[in-house]
Amino acid sequence: MSSTYGHSLRLSIFGQSHASAIGMTLDGLPAGLAVDEQELARFLARRAPGQNEFSTTRKEPDAPEFLCGLVNGRTCGAPLTAIIRNTNTRPGDYAALRALPRPGHADYTAECKYHGFQDPTGGGHFSGRLTAPLCIAGGVCLQILERMGVRVFARIASIADITDDAPFTAPVSEKPFPVVDDTAGQRMQAAIRAARAEGDSVGGTVECAATGLPVGLGDGMFDGMESRLAHILFGIPAVKGLEFGGGFASSRLRGSENNDPFCVQSGHVATQTNHSGGILGGITNGMPLRLRAAFKPTPSIAKAQQSVNLTAMQQETLNIHGRHDPCIVPRAVPCVEAAAAVAILDSMLEFYGTEYFYGIE
Repeated sequence: MSSTYGHSLRLSIFGQSHASAIGMTLDGLPAGLAVDEQELARFLARRAPGQNEFSTTRKEPDAPEFLCGLVNGRTCGAPLTAIIRNTNTRPGDYAALRALPRPGHADYTAECKYHGFQDPTGGGHFSGRLTAPLCIAGGVCLQILERMGVRVFARIASIADITDDAPFTAPVSEKPFPVVDDTAGQRMQAAIRAARAEGDSVGGTVECAATGLPVGLGDGMFDGMESRLAHILFGIPAVKGLEFGGGFASSRLRGSENNDPFCVQSGHVATQTNHSGGILGGITNGMPLRLRAAFKPTPSIAKAQQSVNLTAMQQETLNIHGRHDPCIVPRAVPCVEAAAAVAILDSMLEFYGTEYFYGIE
């Protein structure tokens, strides 16, 4: 399985949903960078399961243990490795899934590709549980970026057919339900409750912004910022779509409407609008980077579904047991921030070089 990302900063994620532990290694961090473990714990808590009515009832402390790469609270130049021990596993809930794959999950494709040797419990390495070590890596990167004047923040932009259309210019991470428009947020929560009551689930979108970026991150063709961000964001389970700036809506505009006119602001070149989402030709242009990630509804639902018994090769009704989110979008918000932060810091290390980061406090 390909579980490594990055160029100058290389992230590897390991473990399975119901293994003894999950974890990550970040290789390429400059030495001497402070890591605030309390701040990291607060960030991880935003993703952690079992905290409210909209998440799975599986409770995990998600407390990272740093095995190496951190000395007296600072990076030491060696690869930074941390694990989270899984403490509330129930592999018996998944005993039947090797022969009876869940619709919408990777059970069937993993069975075919790995010839039955994959771990099917909780989705194994395909599980959303693996976003916890992603958030360890991203939480560390977010702290480094903030000291460099770069802020990365996200919100729930929609759930089901309900949208938050309020301007998004500042973090909403302190809110228990991270939207700008709280009225829209209440309607979103009602939609989640309604789906759960029917044994179903709903999806939605997460909008992410990054401010304070220099001009020049990314390259043309296959290594642009859109490509780099897409590569890691599609590693988040359930992400099915991605758009930057005006995205698909831009296809309905004329060039005169979609182009962002240049201007001078405080002695710097800027644009009057930001339909490009802060990226032109794969390269950041100094404007806020904006993207939206679309998440499908949670495929594990209480409603009976049709599947195929792979042993008997006949159709069967599947009733899924276990603990699952009726909507993963609220917990996905910090995951999108984390993925974006890793991609941005990787690009900044490539752009500035390692020496630039020494002494950053």
